[in-house]
Amino acid sequence: MQLFRLDQRDRSEKSIRLDQRNQSEYSITLDQTRSDMLSSAPPASSFLQKRVLVTERKSQSEAGRFADLPRLVQLLQDPLSSSLKERQIFILKKMVKRYQRGFLLRDLADICKILNLCAEKVTDHPEYARILCDLLQICGLPFLKEKPSDEMKFCAVATDCVSQMGYLMRIPLPEVRLQICASVMAFYSRDTRTHTHRSDGVCPTHVDFRGQVVERSGLAETLVMSLALMENQPSVKLRLLQTLQILSRTSEVNCGLMLRAQAAQKICFHMSERDPSGQVLFRCSEILWNLLENGSRGEVAAQLSHSDCIASLKEAFLHQLLHGFRHYDRQLRNDLLVLLTLIASDPTAPLIESGLLKQLMPFVTFPELKSHNPVVRNLKLSFSHEDFEMKKLLLNVIVVLSRDLAALQLLKEGRVMLGLMLLIKPRSSEAESGRRSWSSSQQEELQLQALAALSALAPLMLDDYMTCQANTCLLLLLDWCLQDDSFSGRGHSFHGSGGRGGKKAQMRYCVRVLRSVITVDLEPIRQDLCDQGAIGQLLGVLRWFTGTPEDEDAVSLEIQIDSQFILSVLCEGDVHRKELFGTDGVEMLLQYLSLDTALIFSGLGHNKLLLSTVDCVWSCAVGCFATEDAFVAGRGVDLLLQLLQRSPRHMWVSLIGTLLELCENPEAMAQVQSWRGERGETAATLLLQIWRSEEEEMSVKRHQSGIISDVKQPLVSRPQDGVRAVVRDVSEDLRANVYAIFCKLGFERLLGLSAEDLVTLSIIRRYLDFKVAEALFEVSAELGNEGATPVSSDEEALKSLCQLSEDKAQNLRSLQQSILGRQQQDQLKDERRMYEEILFTQKQREMAAKAWRNYMARTSNYSILKEFKRRQEEQRPSEPGLEEPETQDGLSDQ
Repeated sequence: MQLFRLDQRDRSEKSIRLDQRNQSEYSITLDQTRSDMLSSAPPASSFLQKRVLVTERKSQSEAGRFADLPRLVQLLQDPLSSSLKERQIFILKKMVKRYQRGFLLRDLADICKILNLCAEKVTDHPEYARILCDLLQICGLPFLKEKPSDEMKFCAVATDCVSQMGYLMRIPLPEVRLQICASVMAFYSRDTRTHTHRSDGVCPTHVDFRGQVVERSGLAETLVMSLALMENQPSVKLRLLQTLQILSRTSEVNCGLMLRAQAAQKICFHMSERDPSGQVLFRCSEILWNLLENGSRGEVAAQLSHSDCIASLKEAFLHQLLHGFRHYDRQLRNDLLVLLTLIASDPTAPLIESGLLKQLMPFVTFPELKSHNPVVRNLKLSFSHEDFEMKKLLLNVIVVLSRDLAALQLLKEGRVMLGLMLLIKPRSSEAESGRRSWSSSQQEELQLQALAALSALAPLMLDDYMTCQANTCLLLLLDWCLQDDSFSGRGHSFHGSGGRGGKKAQMRYCVRVLRSVITVDLEPIRQDLCDQGAIGQLLGVLRWFTGTPEDEDAVSLEIQIDSQFILSVLCEGDVHRKELFGTDGVEMLLQYLSLDTALIFSGLGHNKLLLSTVDCVWSCAVGCFATEDAFVAGRGVDLLLQLLQRSPRHMWVSLIGTLLELCENPEAMAQVQSWRGERGETAATLLLQIWRSEEEEMSVKRHQSGIISDVKQPLVSRPQDGVRAVVRDVSEDLRANVYAIFCKLGFERLLGLSAEDLVTLSIIRRYLDFKVAEALFEVSAELGNEGATPVSSDEEALKSLCQLSEDKAQNLRSLQQSILGRQQQDQLKDERRMYEEILFTQKQREMAAKAWRNYMARTSNYSILKEFKRRQEEQRPSEPGLEEPETQDGLSDQ
């Protein structure tokens, strides 16, 4: 039977050869026939030409295929043919030769079976390894499609085939594994030259299809898991890392699959291994960078936070730092430092336990501080661009580490604050000429980054901040920023945005550091700033901006806002500091309040500037007789009311609160009473409008005419299921300040109020009573929620007080209705008066028209004139001497 099968296969192979020979002869005859037909046929026979070409392509395609793949699979897996190793290898080589240009998509199912069968035979028969490598090499070529729909039709089969390539990494032969890596890289290549159509009617699959097949196959995850099998094969491991680098370069799906297999952690373990080629560390770092860019950054950080990963990264970084001298080594060192920074952002990472942070501290302050540490003693910097980038990364690392309070002690021991102070201090050219150092542009950029780092570290290290006399250093730097010299900023980092070409960037970060320090409630720091003249210097900064004719940008506004905030914090509650603020500061505030309110909506931040100005008025001017009188004398109250009239809603609280504080001053009170707005409205009218707008925003229940609708809770904004904190509402509610201002203005003899204003004013007048009742209602609700029952006397007192409040609200509603009733009566009287005036005017017009018609009739008709004369004579009195004199024409005067 076996011999019969072999004879049958031999006969089939001979028949295949004969068929191919016949087909080739037939193709030659067909070419001659086609040329004869085309030469003899007329040009219009295009259909016949297309038919001949299709037939030719089909014959060529069939001639190029290996038609016995199922029989070959049967030959390889049949137990009876297991001893025919030479025969199997011969047929496999024949198949390899036939498919040297690539596998067809419809043959991939059989190809996968052949690959697996060869892989099973490799262990016992190493002769199959060469055949397996040849087949894998062909798998690296693009799959071939005969129709455009083949990609969609055979996508699942292609995915399984690529997935099988990854599973073949289990074969321990190095040549097989190397060929798998080479085939995967070739198959995943983005080279578009393989898209050209071939003459046999088939064409390669599209590059996007190949990438999609690789992503769906999970090949990246399989290759990551196979890293554990490469411990004794360094060359294969390096090639596998290169393959993973290519797979993760642009694909988010591959990066996700790799992270699912713990790729970041597994690859990091290989970074500290000895590698004579020096490529393993580079490949590993590139893969981690690809995972960061295309994968989940949080997942990468979580995997790298393992203690073994940190130890491996630390060893690799220190080796590159201390022993690397090439440009490539410095770049790789910086990449590793970025990875360490990423790990430091994870609060659970054991950086302190691993000793990494302690070893980094001497490098952070190098070369500014001299150290006896043996690690730093032999360290030499070339002050190249890579060393400059490393310095900036180290400054960034300490900012990230500052989030961990346990790391602050190491920062203090490393004298990080002193190193930052040395970077902040401007260097003179004489000091730099004696030794090699950073360039001027690099020094400026490091200065800006040191200031940015100091703004984060200073509030956490106040003891070191005061020990280094940082306030003095910052104020000197601020004074240097205000000097007019030939300095031209050349820093190109993002810290210098908005301030290039000058000292604005340094001023911005200097003021930012002062703001971060001043926010800490520590009086010695604030007193030290005041003793060194910080108030005067900050006023100088504000004067410098108000006197600069250039257009304001976001950076300029930020500096001014921060300066005003620092002044507000320093002067708040201290009369002596307000006196230091003085009339110069008041003039500055008046100048800022005079800004065009249209700038509020410019989007640059003028709204924040005006808010900080109002806060500065509240903290620096109000409360001191000298500054407050100067502010009122400069018509500051009028400016506040004008700003209140034009400002948006979020600025009302600060403005009304400042006006309330100023109402204690009689001169300010007189200005409030005499103020008139753009359309003649008074301050009382403006405040009543704000009250109604606030209640509308809070959805307070009111009738359309403004009358109270709920007598039980006339001030509650909306129904409350829980307990309403009345005291907190008073402190946060704008209506409480409006009520307090009206208590100063009075509720009587207010001019220019309409009936709607009077209705609102009546509610404001009872505001305190209603708030007391609301507090009682809250007490009663709390008792009910807690299940407590008051004693009978307390219960009766609560009921009587609540009833009293309802009676007051009912009386107020009656008063409001009477106000509206009087308004309606006044409107009716005005309407009647106007109607009577209209009737009188109409009657006068009718009488004038009638007199004009009579006059025209008398002058145009003589008979009517005679009749009128007769009636006039009859109406004359009979007494002598009363006759009217006649005119020259005998007519009486009209």
